[in-house]
Amino acid sequence: MRHKKLSWADVDKLIDELVPQLNTVGAFGAMVMITRGGIIPGGLLAEALNISDILTAAVDFPAAAGGGLLAMPSFLQFPDASLLRDRKILVVDDVWGSGRTSTSVKERVLAAGATAFTCVLHFNPYRSLFTKAKPDFYGEATDSYIVYPWEVDRGTYGLLLESPSPVPDTN
Repeated sequence: MRHKKLSWADVDKLIDELVPQLNTVGAFGAMVMITRGGIIPGGLLAEALNISDILTAAVDFPAAAGGGLLAMPSFLQFPDASLLRDRKILVVDDVWGSGRTSTSVKERVLAAGATAFTCVLHFNPYRSLFTKAKPDFYGEATDSYIVYPWEVDRGTYGLLLESPSPVPDTN
């Protein structure tokens, strides 16, 4: 699989690409950031769009359930419906790969009585499990495995792409 390592400048360009798109639907009442991938892009977008009500959703798809890609999501954390009802909600994650996570969160936000829009930095249409669903907003379509600048020093899924700089000894 091809890897694409992004710089912070690359991320800034994606945010700059997304903000005008998002502004076409008007102001959002709140944002739901999907942990962990959506936290940094969500924070950047919240600042750019002046969204002050920030909520989080943590979703897990149990591998042991035997359902594979058809496993039902387990919501480890999700905002109370009263925080979502009758509001326009922006659901943010970093990547739409299979689409299961963003779709699950969007559906639950809709079930709470809100209007929901999904937004990701990257959309991989070749991995998506959905033929008709895609993110409402995305910065770039790609078939690459994306490595974001906040992932470089800690490695990604066991793959250390760049060694962190040594810490100088102060003693």
